[in-house]
Formats: sequence, structure tokens, C-alpha cells
Amino acid sequence: MRQWVIRAGASSLDDMALRDVPEPQAGPGEVLVRVRACSLNFRDQIIPQGLYMGGTVAVDTVPLSDGAGEVVAVGDGVTLVNPGDRVAGTFFQNWLDGPPNPAAGPALGAPPAAGMLQDLVVLPEHGVVPLAESLSFEEAACLPCAGVTAWNALMEGPHPVRAGESVLVLGTGGVSLLALQIAKAAGAKVIATSSSDEKLERVKALGADEIINYREVPEWGAAAAKLAGGGVDHVVEVGGAGTLAQSIAAVGFNGEIALIGVLTREGNTNPHGLMFKGGSIRGIFVGSRGMASRLHCFIDAHGIKPVIDRTFGIEQALDAYRYQSSSALFGKVVITL
Repeated sequence: MRQWVIRAGASSLDDMALRDVPEPQAGPGEVLVRVRACSLNFRDQIIPQGLYMGGTVAVDTVPLSDGAGEVVAVGDGVTLVNPGDRVAGTFFQNWLDGPPNPAAGPALGAPPAAGMLQDLVVLPEHGVVPLAESLSFEEAACLPCAGVTAWNALMEGPHPVRAGESVLVLGTGGVSLLALQIAKAAGAKVIATSSSDEKLERVKALGADEIINYREVPEWGAAAAKLAGGGVDHVVEVGGAGTLAQSIAAVGFNGEIALIGVLTREGNTNPHGLMFKGGSIRGIFVGSRGMASRLHCFIDAHGIKPVIDRTFGIEQALDAYRYQSSSALFGKVVITL
């Protein structure tokens, strides 16, 4: 079968290779999944560069946390799924539900867990989740990391988004667009930012109520607060250190910033501005199997379709990586198998 690997000691995409390996078999408590589609996240760019948590990969590693396909075989004792079921892998293999905990286990696509960019993958039965019936494999492959992250940010905290509240999303990557779609389905008002007027028109077509070009409006946090009537209820903060100060300016009284981003590493991260508003920052690192399951149910109930920018074949995986890191990106990049 076909399998992409990040070679041990990798420092760039040039250290990735497509190879042919024997097909794996499901053992007790495991399922064998034929992968039909995968999607890319920012995390997947920095792992082969040796910049992810843990540094350079020490062993050959199959990349990508996000993949969907069908179960082709199950091992002894498996009761949660059956051959023929359509499933996606879960980002954390041992985080079944509940709040973050130190036993979440390995995350797919980085040592010690192999990833999804291969024809067949063996996962524990609790490491997969049934797909929304309304989604294709390509659409479902967009959800394990970006989708669950957006869902956790908006719906799993102490104050889930409610109809009539306001949500600020930054940029037009996978997490932000999925957050926009979830927020609109929940009845919220969505404010979106981008440096591209063309992309801002596209997010308006997806349902954004207000848009801000952050290059033209440097103090976009204050502008977002004004558009929200004094302050934003929920900020989906994907930018990181370089945007956090503006997100603090945007958030309203008793509002929450869901802190996700690592896209920018330098900037003002002083949280003092939250004190005056009773605001909070909640750290988000993807989510649990339970969150993934609730997301898929929500998607079926509301007819949400993840935004797929471009699709590549498995042989063109490196082209997919390069496109995903470009400024042209709008939504998700998918690799089909």
C-alpha cells in the first residue's frame, strides 16, 4: 500500500517520501480503516520542519492527523464499529470526553502516533468517530483537528455560544471558517477579519455579518468591539502572540477568548486588559472524541459543509503542502487517496 513518511531527522518538506509498504492488520481492540481523504492543518507544516513540540522527528513518521474512510476489518473484541462504517480518526487517541487531561494520549501524525496519509491505517476502536451522514469523505476529513478545535472553542466552554451573541473570527483558514459556520448555525452574529478584500467578500457569502480588513484598520480589535455593540462575546483567536492584544481589545465584558493560535510568535501577550472587563482566555488544544461526535451531529442537524479550497491526489501531496502554506489559502486543502 501507499504511505507518505516524514523521514527521521527531517528539516523540510524535501525530507518527505512516498513509499510502498505491506498492508497492516487489525489486532484485538483495533480497527483497520481504508483512508479515502485527508486534510492539512498548520501543524502539518511545522512537523517536517522540526519545529513542532518535541522538535525533529526521531523516527520515520506518517503525517497528518485528519483523515476519513471506511472500516474494512475489526479485531477481536471490537464492539463500537463494524466493517463498512464510515469513520474519521480522532486527533487525540485516548481523550474520550470531558475536560482536558494529562492522559489524552498521542496525537495522530506526530511521534509516537502514525498519521493518516496512507491507504490503510490501524487505530484503536475508541480512536475513530462515525461521520456525519451528510458529509463526503473529503468534507469529513476537514474536521478531526480544525473542526473539533472550532467546536471546542465555541460550544464546549463554560459559556457556549447562544443565539444573538457575537463571535469574532480571524482570517480565512480552516478553523476560522468552520467557526464562522458553527456560530451562524447557532444564531450568532459573526465578525470576520482578513487582509484581502476578495476573501472578505467570500466570507460574507458564507454568512459573516461584518467584515474588517485588518491592513486598512490596524486597530481592528476596537473596530470589532464597536461592531459588536461594545465588545465581542467570543473571540476565536488563531493568530497567537501577534494578534492577542487586538483580541483583548475586541472582547467584551464577561467575554471569552478561545486561545488557539501559534501562527505568530512575537507580540504583546499581557492579559491585563481582561481585568477591567472580567474577560477570560481559555486554552484550546483540539478536543475529545465526544466533542467530535457532537460536532458531527450538529453538522447533520444544520447542513454545514466544510469549505474545501483545493483537492490533490496522494501523489501530489507535496503540492498540497505548498499550496496550504500560501497566501491563496481559503478554507481547507484535501488530499484524496
